[in-house]
Amino acid sequence: MAKNKFNKAWVMAHVNDPYVKLAQQQGYRARAAFKLKEIDEQEKLIKPGMTIVDLGSTPGSWSQVAREKLVSRGKINGHIVALDLLEMEPIEGVHFILGDFREDAVLEQLEQTLQTLGVEKVDLVLSDMAPNLSGVESADMARIAHVCEIALEFSRQWLKPEGALLVKTFHGSGFSQIVESFKQVFVQVVVRKPKASRDKSAETYLLGKRLKVVK
Repeated sequence: MAKNKFNKAWVMAHVNDPYVKLAQQQGYRARAAFKLKEIDEQEKLIKPGMTIVDLGSTPGSWSQVAREKLVSRGKINGHIVALDLLEMEPIEGVHFILGDFREDAVLEQLEQTLQTLGVEKVDLVLSDMAPNLSGVESADMARIAHVCEIALEFSRQWLKPEGALLVKTFHGSGFSQIVESFKQVFVQVVVRKPKASRDKSAETYLLGKRLKVVK
C-alpha cells in the first residue's frame, strides 16, 4: 500500500511538474533538456561547428538541445554522435550508436563514425547517465563514481585540448573524490545545480573545461 501511495505521489508530482509540461509544449523528449539549456546559457558550451558526443543519450533530449545549438543559418553546422544501451528514436542530424561504450567494439564504431565524418577529436562530451540506484548510499556512490570515471577516461582520450566534459553526479560521501578526479584532468572544474533539477534530488552536474597538459 505504502509503495502504491509513493508511486501515485511521484506520478502526480511528475504530471504537475512545470518542466515536464514545458518539455511537452516545446517538443523535448524529457525535462532533462532544460538542465542542459540552463548550463549551456551559463557556460556557453555549445557552438556551431563543434563535434559533440552524447553518452547515455536515450531518450534524446540532450541531443535535441545540442542539435538546436549547432544550427547556423538554418543548417546544422557540426556533428553529434550519441550512444546508449537503449534504442533511441532517430533525431535528424544525430548519428546514433546502440551499445555499451565501455566495450571495444562500440568504441571502434564510434571511431569509425568520427573518421567517416572527418573528425579526429571532439569538442564536448555530455553524459546524463545515472546507474540504477539501490538506496544504499555507499554502494550507490561507488556506482556513480564509476560512471563518472568512465566518462572522464573517455574524455581524456577523445577531447581536444580546449574541450569540455559535462556529467551528472550526486552529492554524497564520494562526491569530493569525483571532483578531485576531475581536477586532475581539467584546468577548470565547475559544479552546477540547474533549476530543472528537483530540489529534493541530490543530483548535480560537474563540468570540466580544458584538458591539463600531461608532463
